[in-house]
Amino acid sequence: MTGGQLTDAPVRVDSWLWAIRVYKTRSAATTACRAGHVRVNGDKAKAAQTVKPGDELRVRISGFDRIIVVRKTLTKRVGAPIAATAYDDRTPPREPMAALAVRDRGAGRPTKRERREIDRLRGRG
Repeated sequence: MTGGQLTDAPVRVDSWLWAIRVYKTRSAATTACRAGHVRVNGDKAKAAQTVKPGDELRVRISGFDRIIVVRKTLTKRVGAPIAATAYDDRTPPREPMAALAVRDRGAGRPTKRERREIDRLRGRG
């Protein structure tokens, strides 16, 4: 592993996020930085900002924040098992989605009783 070895030297944030496989392409990581979806130690990060071991990154992906702490830096993309050793994932587990009230198609309008049950399921009363 000469090119993508684990080091302690500072590395660009977009390159590091691509190397640990958070984003499929480096340009996607750069775009996320430009859009403000990447924060390093609480501050919005530009793509060229460097990260070093100990930095905390908050990455917004599909509406959820992922909290990642840098252990080692990578300069090139490596295999998933090696990439997993370069960071600590401190993302809290997501809450399971609540069951939605689903009515059969063509069942007509709900009765008053059914409407109350639907409202109770949705947490409206």
